[in-house]
Amino acid sequence: MPRVYTNRRAHHEYELLERFEAGIELTGSEVKSVRTGGVDFRDAFARLNGQNVDLEGLYIPVYKEATYNNHEPRRTRRLLLHREEIGKLKRGLEQKGLTLVPTRLYQKGRYFKVEIALARGKKLHDKRRAEAEKTVRRELREL
Repeated sequence: MPRVYTNRRAHHEYELLERFEAGIELTGSEVKSVRTGGVDFRDAFARLNGQNVDLEGLYIPVYKEATYNNHEPRRTRRLLLHREEIGKLKRGLEQKGLTLVPTRLYQKGRYFKVEIALARGKKLHDKRRAEAEKTVRRELREL
């Protein structure tokens, strides 16, 4: 059963506007390590770098059984997107206050995919309102 890793913090910290599915460039030891588990999104973010999109800060633990070919746990990884999607991201990032946030890492067929989202940071009062709405929905569901 393929694992799905989610960035739960992104839903709390950001208002997610538009989502994109991107391939991710991984080495062999990274693929094996992702399959065994332990991926951490804590400091992860995506950055537009010329005509490429890079994912930085995603923690993939070192694969213990790998030899000298092991990888750096927090290295920069390239995301694979179509040119039109990169253009959409570029236009979206030109707006004030928008950023690229990785939300999920999952396996689709034999490839690993990352879902990134154009997001706007939430203010404290937005977080409180979202929490209140969540509480109301939970109470209604219990009745």
